[in-house]
Amino acid sequence: MIKYEYKNGNIYVYGVENLDLAHTLDCGQAFRWKEIADGAWQGVAFNKYLKLEKLPDGALVLYGTSKADFNNLWCDYFDLNRDYNGIIEGISSNDILKKASEYGSGIRVLNQEPWETLCSFIISQNNNIKRIKGIIGRLCENFGEPKDGYYTFPKASKIADLSVDDLAVLRAGFRAKYILDAAKKVASGEVALSSLYDMPTDDARNELMKISGVGPKVADCVLLFSLKHTDAFPKDVWIKRAMEVLFKGELPPEAKEYAGIVQQYIFFYARETKLKFD
Repeated sequence: MIKYEYKNGNIYVYGVENLDLAHTLDCGQAFRWKEIADGAWQGVAFNKYLKLEKLPDGALVLYGTSKADFNNLWCDYFDLNRDYNGIIEGISSNDILKKASEYGSGIRVLNQEPWETLCSFIISQNNNIKRIKGIIGRLCENFGEPKDGYYTFPKASKIADLSVDDLAVLRAGFRAKYILDAAKKVASGEVALSSLYDMPTDDARNELMKISGVGPKVADCVLLFSLKHTDAFPKDVWIKRAMEVLFKGELPPEAKEYAGIVQQYIFFYARETKLKFD
């Protein structure tokens, strides 16, 4: 159980386990965070700026934020009320999952804003993190609103009124037409993102795949990283190969309820141990 206090204009959170900021904020699930110095990070989420760090005593400090923003935004964003120890205990009867969770236990799945997440993972296709961040930065700078030294993420309705030529400034290549299609379908309500939280995962995935350029992998990233579907399991070629080597392609039954969280552990484990596919 976490506890927090408001002190000198900052929020101090105690009892946060299984949170490594570098592993969580720079693992490819969010793209507007940057390490600034000595383990401190800054970024923008839900169009609010935040600087935070973990102190040597384990306390998590959120600088310059309010009690209201912590309770209504940041606590859920960082998934602080989820019992990750319980998840790890539940999967540790499997030796491979136990090892994977030991490597990846600092990763928490963020609960991001759905439209931004959808747009970001459309941009992520066949791309690397540095270039993804660059495209998202240009998207915000050109079509977002300036706010206290940073830019907001542009609303779907703003992008929907643009053309592919307008989006050329992003240098997003083939992804521009997919961004535009997503914006039009979200802005019109044809794909109602807010309705997907409580929809069965398969149905929600099919809704997202109405958007041009959104396949199962991008849809599952959106479901997992913004819509609270912890059973969604994003699969790219790399993770499919890791699954074949580790589990003969089939996730163990004890992991399926939290498949998306476990996927993060598997990815991190396979990367850190330089898992060989041959």
